Amino acid sequence: MRLKLPGRTIEFPRRPLVMGIVNVNDDSFSGDGTLDVDRALEIARSQVAVGADVIDVGAESARTNRAAVSVAEEIRRFSGFLARWDEVLLDVEPRDEVQIWPPVLSANTWRPAVVANILNFGNVEILNDMGALPDDRNARLCAANRVALLIMHSVGEPKIPHFQQQWGDVMAEMERFFEEKLQLAQAAGLDREAVILDPGLDFAKQREANLTVLRELGRLQKFDIPVLVPVSRKTLIGEVLGLPDPASRDAGTIACLAASMTRGGQIFRVHQVAAAWQAVKILDAMAHPS
Repeated sequence: MRLKLPGRTIEFPRRPLVMGIVNVNDDSFSGDGTLDVDRALEIARSQVAVGADVIDVGAESARTNRAAVSVAEEIRRFSGFLARWDEVLLDVEPRDEVQIWPPVLSANTWRPAVVANILNFGNVEILNDMGALPDDRNARLCAANRVALLIMHSVGEPKIPHFQQQWGDVMAEMERFFEEKLQLAQAAGLDREAVILDPGLDFAKQREANLTVLRELGRLQKFDIPVLVPVSRKTLIGEVLGLPDPASRDAGTIACLAASMTRGGQIFRVHQVAAAWQAVKILDAMAHPS
């Protein structure tokens, strides 16, 4: 299994990748967003210093109780960060010999007008698309720019709550969904090895569906494509532990990470990078003794 990026390829199996979250917005659900580009760059730099392999930057919150920002505003927020991405590596060195270096830059957005603009910066290597790929436009943009595409499982439009969605067999439906979207992406010219799958925890899923996804995550290994598990501080953790404050859910996040790693998760999107790096390094050492 491999993940093709612009100018380089990441080979699996290997220690799972830790993806740090940088929110260039003022309404992140976990309260860690900022509209100050200097601050956003410093957050990214600190995450890289403690082991992040990937930095996932977003300019709009996925929260469904917040209106979408305009395309122009999202582009403006992205532009300030992307134009100065190289500054993240100033005075920072790899934490160990396994960390991906230089770290991969991922852009978290879904509207094709935004995607077309930000890919022009030439430094984005992954498009983290939470839009569930309703058509082939983002796949075509990724193919044209040789950028990897993350396909997230969901239903309906982003930024709209889907609390009433019920699943008979959520994993069977997810497998069908990914088969369909992979065909769509490949028909648009995207290499199958330039794709990441995301089971979309909390997106059009309630507690039991989320728990089923985590429990049966190994079923996605049939695709032989890297699987990202974006479980950090999710509502699911808050519901199980009775913790309404997202910032208090980091221990629960690590528990979900550890369980998902044994079920084939290859990339973990987290707020608390230092703890996640320690967890994956310990678990990898246990699984692959020297």
